[in-house]
Amino acid sequence: MPATTKTELLAASESEFSKLQTLLDDLPAMLRLEKDADGISPKDIVGHRAHWIDLFLGWYRDGQAGRPVWFPAKGYKWNETPRYNADLRQKQSGLSWRSVRSLLEGNHAELLALVESLENDELYGEPMKGSNNKWTTGRWAEAAGPSHYRSASKYLRQRLSQFQEERDRRNSDVRDQSGSI
Repeated sequence: MPATTKTELLAASESEFSKLQTLLDDLPAMLRLEKDADGISPKDIVGHRAHWIDLFLGWYRDGQAGRPVWFPAKGYKWNETPRYNADLRQKQSGLSWRSVRSLLEGNHAELLALVESLENDELYGEPMKGSNNKWTTGRWAEAAGPSHYRSASKYLRQRLSQFQEERDRRNSDVRDQSGSI
């Protein structure tokens, strides 16, 4: 259920970010850059989440300044987010694990600073300026932060589970082979 107050938004942001950080801290180094069947690595997921927070912050600033707000970005439509995300992965391909972690932490801090700076009615009283839809600033902030953290955590737990299952299967195969000699 989406947050409806500043207090709920801050609590969700901190809680979901903490869970994600714990997963990231515990992720085996050999899995961090390993691509899945879709060509996406945990590093890509972290970079993606960091970038989308930055997009939201830009949307907010542009709307407040009366500038055009490009959703999701100039030259892309919402139905083109798969292409946008693929282009983003390409742009971020040279970033290290440490770099994307740092981006995520910095952008999370900026997200929290923005939320902290706004009153409840500025977050939830009306649609976000420039958004051309009914979503409030708080709802956009939640989509860019806690909701994205939750989906990243889900993806990372699945990847970690697959990694552990494969490791267990390999270990079992080695035990079976050594027992048959």
